[in-house]
Amino acid sequence: MAPVQAVPVRSPVVKWAAVLGTAALVLAGCGSGDSTASKTPGPTASAAPSAAPPPAVTPAGPPPGPAPAADPCATDLASPEIAKAVSELPRDPRSKQGWNPEPVAGNYNECAQLSAVIVKANTNSQNPNTRAVLFHRGKFIPTGVPDTYGFNGLDGVGTTGDTVALKYSGGMPGLDSIVKFRWNGSGVELIGNTPR
Repeated sequence: MAPVQAVPVRSPVVKWAAVLGTAALVLAGCGSGDSTASKTPGPTASAAPSAAPPPAVTPAGPPPGPAPAADPCATDLASPEIAKAVSELPRDPRSKQGWNPEPVAGNYNECAQLSAVIVKANTNSQNPNTRAVLFHRGKFIPTGVPDTYGFNGLDGVGTTGDTVALKYSGGMPGLDSIVKFRWNGSGVELIGNTPR
């Protein structure tokens, strides 16, 4: 009797392992010295057609009317009245330059008895001078206002409809200086300094 040779039986797992191993060797053969063309394989099957976009939904009811008017009592740091007022200010005493009309901070609105914006000198200095510009019911107060140089913010706690609490902060917590100005019915008056 002739010797019987065993035929190897390979399981499906072994077959897939061999296929994946061969694929890995082929991909590893592409080194960094190869062409700069993309080595990402293209699609192997045709892409499934994309679903059609959902139909546009038309709102029921009347078409929208004109946009509501902006609230004049809301803070508006882009108001043209600010740029106009800044253009009327005397030049910065230190740099001899004008003032940048874009506020650093502020609460300008047309309804407040007293509101303010903080502007800085229009220089390339890292630390330009700053000053507050005060308004009564949205109109610039050009005279009769104490000096307001050096402030760099507003204190939200001390600021009300007729009082502006200007703040100087040097960046050290707890060392802010607050100076309050109030509209007294006919002009602006200094009402107090408060360290914070």
